[in-house]
Amino acid sequence: MVESRKQIFEDLFVLEIANNHWGNVERGLKIIEQFSQVVRFNNAKAALKLQFRDVDNFIHKDFKERSDIRYIKKTLDTKMSKNQYKTLVNAIRDNGCIPMSTPFDEASVDLCEDLDLPIIKIASSDLNDWPLIERIAKTKKPVIVSTGGASIKDMDDVVKFFSNRNIPIAINHCVSIYPSEDSELELNQIDFLKNRYPDLVIGFSTHEYHDWSNSVMIAYAKGARTFERHIDIDADGIPVSPYCSTPENVDKWFKAFNKAKEMCGAPGTAKRNPAEKEIKYLDVLVRGVYARHDLPKGYVMDHSTFDHDFYMAIPLQKGQLSCREVKNGEVLVNDLQADKPVMIDDIDSPYSRIASLRNLIYERGI
Repeated sequence: MVESRKQIFEDLFVLEIANNHWGNVERGLKIIEQFSQVVRFNNAKAALKLQFRDVDNFIHKDFKERSDIRYIKKTLDTKMSKNQYKTLVNAIRDNGCIPMSTPFDEASVDLCEDLDLPIIKIASSDLNDWPLIERIAKTKKPVIVSTGGASIKDMDDVVKFFSNRNIPIAINHCVSIYPSEDSELELNQIDFLKNRYPDLVIGFSTHEYHDWSNSVMIAYAKGARTFERHIDIDADGIPVSPYCSTPENVDKWFKAFNKAKEMCGAPGTAKRNPAEKEIKYLDVLVRGVYARHDLPKGYVMDHSTFDHDFYMAIPLQKGQLSCREVKNGEVLVNDLQADKPVMIDDIDSPYSRIASLRNLIYERGI
């Protein structure tokens, strides 16, 4: 059950609507519409993520007039009602995306349940906010945790906490610098997280602003399977923050991911299946077995006399025995002439008696 629920994290893009669209429902709806189009055109699995705060109780009453404190001012400026949140969540669903939220207090977790959000995000700042974490765990919903600024103990504790309760959890590598320079991304931390938590989905939450291709390709190649960025649109006279991605940026991001997935191929946990054209190309390079001189029917192949009686050379012909099938004890069932190819029908071998194997040998070579 838990294993199947973990699949929700695989190849999931989390698009966090920056600054809660400044508390403007119409702006939020425009963001949802524009980004959901990019999601559809790229056939991506994406969640659009809101931020939930019970603003009236989240800020102490003595500080609600302190507009000089940036976080307090932004929280007040982006205040929304439950019905407004519901309008946006419905729009996200209607546009084919997964509704998701980062709740910053216990009352906001209640709202996640009321709106039936399938995934909950825990921000880096709340990785050791245990009253909030315990309330989130009561929902039994899958959780994504960002690890910006976290200690190993913080990470181990939260992973153990959710794992012990059989709640699916994904761990995001995150550098909480807004925006991040390329030299600050620390992508090798994905290796660290994969090694430390081999049974978990590892992700990459990023705030860099120079391009939308390189980091996602590297992160995917390293094993990240869920990805997060802040998003915004250039509209309503509100400038886009440097750490945010526009629809055009996210389109490049999705395309870079698909290219990385194409280039990386099969999962690193299993041997890939070679393409038919690759096999055919290599078959042309394989040496075929030729008789060095005339050999009689009934001759028994032996490694001690093989070089005296046979040689191998290209090209390998259709139906010809190759260097791969040479085996001690095989008996010739036909006379062979010098310099002629040894065909699979010239020897008493399982390769000649089993129709499927015989057909493969006749289909390869020239």
